[in-house]
Amino acid sequence: MHAHAARMRGLRPQAVAARIGEIAPRTAQFADQWPTGQDIEILPPVRHALAEIGVRYLFSEDAATLLPFASQLFLAREVLVRPSRWVWPPWVPTPARRFRTRQQVAFVDALRPIVRRRRSSGRLGDDVLGQMLRPSSRYGLLPEEAILDPLPGITVATFETPSRAAGWILLHLARYPQAAGRVAAEAALLPADPAATTSTHLDSLQYTQALVLEVLRLHPPSWLLTRRATRRTQIADYTIDAGSTVLVCPYTAQRDAREHPEPDEFQPERWLDDSGSPAKSGVFLSFGTGPHGCEGAALAMAMLTLLTAQTARCYHLSELPGPEPSYQVATFEGLATVGLRLRATARS
Repeated sequence: MHAHAARMRGLRPQAVAARIGEIAPRTAQFADQWPTGQDIEILPPVRHALAEIGVRYLFSEDAATLLPFASQLFLAREVLVRPSRWVWPPWVPTPARRFRTRQQVAFVDALRPIVRRRRSSGRLGDDVLGQMLRPSSRYGLLPEEAILDPLPGITVATFETPSRAAGWILLHLARYPQAAGRVAAEAALLPADPAATTSTHLDSLQYTQALVLEVLRLHPPSWLLTRRATRRTQIADYTIDAGSTVLVCPYTAQRDAREHPEPDEFQPERWLDDSGSPAKSGVFLSFGTGPHGCEGAALAMAMLTLLTAQTARCYHLSELPGPEPSYQVATFEGLATVGLRLRATARS
């Protein structure tokens, strides 16, 4: 609980809002570097851009040291979900599992001297790591291992799931040019210098945020959530025994016509009034819900909203003619637009 509270000091919405000026420049750089007139596979550059944002948000000036290890750790997690002829028990040290373990050890080994240097110098930093290094008035200092243990997973999570979401968002900008035009009109009011972007500018991107929420509703980047019942529970006409594993599918839950009229239709406008608020219980599950909801939800929404706005501000996107892009189940029941190729033409 202490470690969770320490992380959340740097991940809560107020903390993210205070650092929008650090997030916005890299999203603008992503848009500026998109080669026009070429068909490119979009997920790799999206992942690289979001990895730079996420790792810098966590570790500030130490991000450059840790980014290569974070990229290898992402690769190790993806290797684990590649199709295999055999299903091995979790205790079998398969090559993929050994590779993942090596990458986790390498990441921690790179992070440990950073933690010790910051503590010994007293310059803890204002990033998420710095918040975890600060003593709590109730619990005191976190032990070193309590800081190191969760950070590999948190680091990859800052760009792994948002990258999958960004693929779906960019695909919808290509398929719905009128909606993309509305996003571009909002984005035109952002500061010319991305570093001058503030939380007020982010809040003004209301339609852009609605579009992001609608894509996340239709294509949640994690389509299956797993929870364990801690006590015997009654839900509707079902009794769930203590210790049971419960599977929740946001993909189907968020297409429930009782909550979302015309649930299979892409309608960002549904999020622009109070009836479509994602805060309403059970309506929006793309970030989970309750005490086990995604810790980085505010950071992910800021990254995705600004990436969407800056891209639409610069370009018209289009799909290649031919069959639908392939979709692939990735880490933690994620559904990614693997192989998605888009073309950008400059917006006049």
